[in-house]
Amino acid sequence: MFEALQQRKKKISVIGLGYVGLPLALEFARDFEVIGFDISEDRVALMKQGIDPSEELDSTAFDNKRITFTADPAMLKDAHFHIVAVPTPVNESKVPNLSPVLSASHAVGKALKKGDYVIFESTVYPGCTEEDCLPILEAESGLKLGTDFKIGYSPERINPGDKERTIDKILKIVSGSDEEALAEIAKTYGAIITAGIYQAPSIKVAEAAKVIENTQRDLNISFVNELAIIFDKMGIDTNQVLDAAATKWNFIKFTPGLVGGHCIGVDPYYLTHKAKQLGYDPQVILSGRRINDGMPGFIAKRLVQMLIQKGKNPGNCKVLIMGITFKENVADIRNSKVAELAREIMQFSINVHITDPHASPNEVAKEYKLTLVDNISDDYDAVLVAVNHNEYKAYDMGYFKSICKTDPVIMDIKGVYPAPEGAGITYWRL
Repeated sequence: MFEALQQRKKKISVIGLGYVGLPLALEFARDFEVIGFDISEDRVALMKQGIDPSEELDSTAFDNKRITFTADPAMLKDAHFHIVAVPTPVNESKVPNLSPVLSASHAVGKALKKGDYVIFESTVYPGCTEEDCLPILEAESGLKLGTDFKIGYSPERINPGDKERTIDKILKIVSGSDEEALAEIAKTYGAIITAGIYQAPSIKVAEAAKVIENTQRDLNISFVNELAIIFDKMGIDTNQVLDAAATKWNFIKFTPGLVGGHCIGVDPYYLTHKAKQLGYDPQVILSGRRINDGMPGFIAKRLVQMLIQKGKNPGNCKVLIMGITFKENVADIRNSKVAELAREIMQFSINVHITDPHASPNEVAKEYKLTLVDNISDDYDAVLVAVNHNEYKAYDMGYFKSICKTDPVIMDIKGVYPAPEGAGITYWRL
């Protein structure tokens, strides 16, 4: 397979051209013939113009690339090495929503030919590729794994907003349905990944490795979030405690905050879902999830307490929230905990304004039924800096005083600013 791809006798298809799929497709398109498929015709139209709908890549990333963008699944029949990179969210009940990856499996299965490869990159629970996706591929194609085609799993490790650790500079895990598949998949990815390839012993191991990467981060953040709640009750600055503890050589420093996005706040539910199917009720993982999911409510209640302590009626207050994307310097609003924070605050009849230099007002309105303000006013009772965008780092307490009423509350959720002294501001951070 690799030799035929290298000689451009066969093509690679990438199904799903979001934050993961598009950078991957363009990287492969440096040296291979690529078909980039997405179900959104609007997104495809933008990519044909050299525009990344996710606003992660600039137009030069599209230059001199051997890629055909399409929303027509019939074109997948022209490819032989299929990579599925569609999102895998959870529903409102925190149950994995496999609809995108299963739909992609149907589309690829209809295009599958003898000798083809199918590699999944979407985050799933261990066993999903072989137990849920493979039967669809076989049913749609009438072909059999091993005899007619091969499969693999290579977990995505894209870090949105990171301009240094780009896709080629992040070590890639690969796995295959047999030794030949593993070798060919490793060589194909190895042609574009300069950081190296790690060959996992099985597809399930590769799936599990991916899902625990973000589960581990989720648990570490939940620990410091719980510390932040405890230290807030004690009147201790959490950042100062973490700085002091970090002087020990084996202390791993994590910082508190809102845990959203399409990875850390989602992936643990894939693992716990599978564990429950097997009769085991996870304790530690779900405990961490409860803490992180509860942070918007904790911050909202803390804000209301501070306003009341100032003698203000929350129902007569106006609050500005700065930032709604799931992390700094990206346009991605998926699973935004800031949106949840805004709703929690609104439950106290507080007038909430939201601003963000990176988020699309249309996407925010569509996804969360929330409106981004065009102009920041000068009469806020409180400001919550929820995301540490670079644009916000240049601000100081003087700026916040200029947009607020006398003696405002400034909630620095990400700890962007040094604590002011005698600035006529009530400053709070996690």
